[in-house]
Amino acid sequence: MISKRQYLKTKPACKVTFQLSTEAKHVALVGEFNGWNEASTPMKKSKEGAFSVSLELETGREYQYRYLVDGSNWINDENADKFVKTPLGNDNSVIVL
Repeated sequence: MISKRQYLKTKPACKVTFQLSTEAKHVALVGEFNGWNEASTPMKKSKEGAFSVSLELETGREYQYRYLVDGSNWINDENADKFVKTPLGNDNSVIVL
């Protein structure tokens, strides 16, 4: 889930923290902001067991994304700003900045 948004005063950007609680061994954040590269944005596991990563994203845009759990299980963010159908019939999570 999107756990934090911090809009920057010095440039049109927002620092967004994505977080997912799961029993997984590995979670990656995959989306338009990283070219849907499954290896580009791994999430780090906290002592409490939640995975998280922070990104600085340009404001005035929408970004589609999903979580990739253990390399094979795609999960949407139930707290996303909205959802968009893909050509494959799935939904992608969307963050609006």
